[in-house]
Amino acid sequence: MSDTVSARQRLYQLSNHLPVSEVAPNAESSHITDSKSLTDSIPTPIIPESSTWKRLEGKVIIITGCNSPTGIGIASAYLFAVNGARAIYICDVSATHLFSTHQPQLSRRFPHVDIHARQFDAADEQAVRSVVDDAVRRYGRLDVFFANAGIVSAASGSGSDMKPDGISPASTPRPQQRQQQQQQQPKRFTDLSVSEFERMMHVNVTSVFLALKYATPAMLLTSSHPLPTVTAVPTNLPHPPATPTTNTLPNEKDRNDTREPKTTPGGSFITTSSVAGLRSNAGPSDYSASKAAVISLIQTSCYQLAGTGVRCNAICPGLIETGMTRVVFEGARQRGTESKIGQVNPLKRAGRADEVAQLAVFLASEESSYVNGQAVPVDGGLSAGLPGVVGKMG
Repeated sequence: MSDTVSARQRLYQLSNHLPVSEVAPNAESSHITDSKSLTDSIPTPIIPESSTWKRLEGKVIIITGCNSPTGIGIASAYLFAVNGARAIYICDVSATHLFSTHQPQLSRRFPHVDIHARQFDAADEQAVRSVVDDAVRRYGRLDVFFANAGIVSAASGSGSDMKPDGISPASTPRPQQRQQQQQQQPKRFTDLSVSEFERMMHVNVTSVFLALKYATPAMLLTSSHPLPTVTAVPTNLPHPPATPTTNTLPNEKDRNDTREPKTTPGGSFITTSSVAGLRSNAGPSDYSASKAAVISLIQTSCYQLAGTGVRCNAICPGLIETGMTRVVFEGARQRGTESKIGQVNPLKRAGRADEVAQLAVFLASEESSYVNGQAVPVDGGLSAGLPGVVGKMG
């Protein structure tokens, strides 16, 4: 065989999963003289006929971090419902909007979707275990877990959990404004306490670890009947789900469903990381470290789940206007500098929660069936290059 394998031979080799040594010397003439033979075995892609195609038809989904009215979690819940999900669990440690607003509004707008609201700490092992078990007992399956819960750093001064009501400079005396602005300046890592660093890792990393630990084994379960049934948990699972808490809302109910049962094990695990987990100088040290750890968890987990049909991916938003970044945007509006937000990325603007949620829908659907172990930026192009002034590079 010639030392040089032609491009056509390599294409033949790849399409048939053969090592180069197994390609016959005359493979080019005997096997691929007709270019049509190269494409005969390529399956036709599945393309929706219209925008009404339900990309998540019949799927049971759990989302954490759903309380904020402007957040990624609730935006994803709406898009999951639009795309035909069978049941959606909206969860958060805070319930200021969860039960009074989000749950009833989603239920009214999407009567075909079972909407379950749950209040718990995403870093609480028993709570995570219980919500997964509840989904399995009601529906005999779990298809998607979107681990979206998290906090921003105390070092950044913009954490929604640290300052839930934000800061309103217009109603604050100027000396206090200056003091608050000083308090909002990012801390150096040398000024962080061990407790602050550990809390960041606990909330942002432990929550993802627990979701992976309990959600991915549940995704391996299949249902043998289209009606919601209690499915026995396999005894070979390392951590079978615990007995669920009975916190059913009045308008939640098991109902007959004629959609297809889940016959093949598998699912999609999605988490919200950050562009700060991909590049330095995009966030404080503790926050960036936690988001980098989340990406590492996703990448190592996808290999440990090899062959199971469960995919794991991380979404890495840039600056998105949500409840967590409310202080940044409100402060800029008060100063008249809102137009400067996002100017360091090529799109020269900040992002919206629904733009991130669209990626979550893609990763939850079968359209992303070959996307696994990835950290996908949604940052306007910020992570595409080195720091610089947009438009000034030659």
